[in-house]
Amino acid sequence: MLALSRAFPVPRPGRPAVLEASGLTLDYETERGIVRAVEGVDFTILEGERLVLLGPSGCGKSSILKAVAGFLKPVAGTLASRGKPVSGPGPDRIVVFQEFDQLLPWKNIIDNVAFPLRVARKLTVAAARERAAMALRRVGLGRVLDQYPHTLSGGMKQRAAIARALATEPDVLLMDEPFAALDALTRLQMQRDLLEIAEETGLTLLFVTHAIDEAVLLGTRLHLLSAHPGRTIASFDTSEFGAADIGTARFERVVQEVHARLFSTGEAP
Repeated sequence: MLALSRAFPVPRPGRPAVLEASGLTLDYETERGIVRAVEGVDFTILEGERLVLLGPSGCGKSSILKAVAGFLKPVAGTLASRGKPVSGPGPDRIVVFQEFDQLLPWKNIIDNVAFPLRVARKLTVAAARERAAMALRRVGLGRVLDQYPHTLSGGMKQRAAIARALATEPDVLLMDEPFAALDALTRLQMQRDLLEIAEETGLTLLFVTHAIDEAVLLGTRLHLLSAHPGRTIASFDTSEFGAADIGTARFERVVQEVHARLFSTGEAP
């Protein structure tokens, strides 16, 4: 039976909190005035957890991710990374977006991945390229190190963007619907690859998606949000699932349970 709770657990001894939000409230300024995107959201992400934000369009999922990344300042509540208030972007929180054009077109793939290592981590050219090559091989791009972004497929570009993020060794990887624009087969393979990487490395992840099956597969914990403005509906523990569970009766039963919980609010993801 799927574990359901109203709030995320407090950090357990020996497993520190990477991110903590308390009463997180976010506003946007528009031509029509101030618009509230998120109101009073609480969550804690422990080291090695994969938290997925799931809810209808306009519920503030991407706004929360932007706030965690340091691009959007809360109007109320607190947001902390490793116990320190988030005051702006930092190499401890790296974002992978949905768009394919995240790579510098004038640099080859290995130099795209090496570039932030030189800037943010202050590595030498040789050390940055060595780490970049390792990260690219990890995501299956070891044969295209010298190619340029325009020669790659959409899925390969996303792999390169993920490699660039992983190479910087962030405390938490932030992903905003990174597979939404991919075809179904490529998307499934990318999900499997990310899950394998996460399980091998103990990656801490904050992931935004509209897809319930993707959320159940990739997350160790789901955070369900209501329609605009986003408020917490519930949290689900989905840590029991892996790639081998896709399509099983148990997996589909959980997908339907999460679906029913979201639709009980009158809104679809």
